Amino acid sequence: MLESLEKMLAKGMDNPMLRFGLGKGYLDAGDATQAAVHLQRCVEQDAGYSAAWKLLGKALDQQGDSDGARTAWQTGLAAAQAKGDKQSEKEMTVFLKRLDKQKG
Repeated sequence: MLESLEKMLAKGMDNPMLRFGLGKGYLDAGDATQAAVHLQRCVEQDAGYSAAWKLLGKALDQQGDSDGARTAWQTGLAAAQAKGDKQSEKEMTVFLKRLDKQKG
């Protein structure tokens, strides 16, 4: 799956859906660094893509960048609220609460 998506990207196809697929694929494969690269591009292309913000936060959190994760989730929360994406909104609220507990 990742290989075919990478081939599409190499051919010059670059859009938020492709970047999201790559980011999710790398995250699922345990490569948070590569995931973050693609998810960052995804949200640069579509700042309202709340599911991408959610996964970007996860990828950054897995790399130990809790500040980056917090920023991604806060931005994603606003994007989710703006488009009525209740599921992403709920999940990111939980992730942010978890971060607060870790700090406290």
